Amino acid sequence: MIYINCDGGSRGNPGKAAIGIVLWDKNHKKLEEYKEYIGIATNNIAEYKSLIKALKLAIKYSKEVEINMDSELVIKQIKGIYKVKATHLISLLQEVKTNEKNFKKVIYHTVSRENIHQKAADFLVNQSLDKIH
Repeated sequence: MIYINCDGGSRGNPGKAAIGIVLWDKNHKKLEEYKEYIGIATNNIAEYKSLIKALKLAIKYSKEVEINMDSELVIKQIKGIYKVKATHLISLLQEVKTNEKNFKKVIYHTVSRENIHQKAADFLVNQSLDKIH
């Protein structure tokens, strides 16, 4: 099992957007981190794109992952608690579900923005956005 904190954000909604991902082993030793400016997007699109990229990165480490995000909306949509009403998010949800098939076990948790491991992912988002003028 590996643990992932992923985050997406935009400055403006929509606005300049980026993703940040940190993968950890069971002892919370950092395995990998990833950040990317993704162009103009909404916060929710950025959150979904961070999750999709996280799943793609995780497959090389384990068939079991625990995903931690501060986006209650995305987590509840992934779990089927909330219906996806925004048509532009449906294809992103479908992409998440397709990537989940590569794993034996995927667990989702909503965590606070104040969580130390979530802050590491948020830091990467802001680092990417700070580079864009």
